[in-house]
Amino acid sequence: MAEKTIAGTAVTVNDEGYLEDPGQWTKEIAVEIAKELNIDLSDKHYEVIHFLREKFMEGTPLTIRKVGKSGIVDIKEFYKLFPGGPLKFSSKIAGIPKPASCV
Repeated sequence: MAEKTIAGTAVTVNDEGYLEDPGQWTKEIAVEIAKELNIDLSDKHYEVIHFLREKFMEGTPLTIRKVGKSGIVDIKEFYKLFPGGPLKFSSKIAGIPKPASCV
């Protein structure tokens, strides 16, 4: 664990840069993490991010297929929103741990 300042806020992150405490997440932190990943957040991004945070808080395991069946985006759109690692990157931006299904 390391401490990192993101958007002017000191947060605790793991070795891969994921927030250790999802309670430290803010929209400003999301924007900064997204910038590091070369992603400009839109309303659709936030819909996915809020869905992921909600499912994580419920204890529901996250998969690309679940996001695709969410009614927010289909799998193709999910890949367009978060290119190169949709679940991995969206989870990082959402301030939740990397899902077990991600390598």
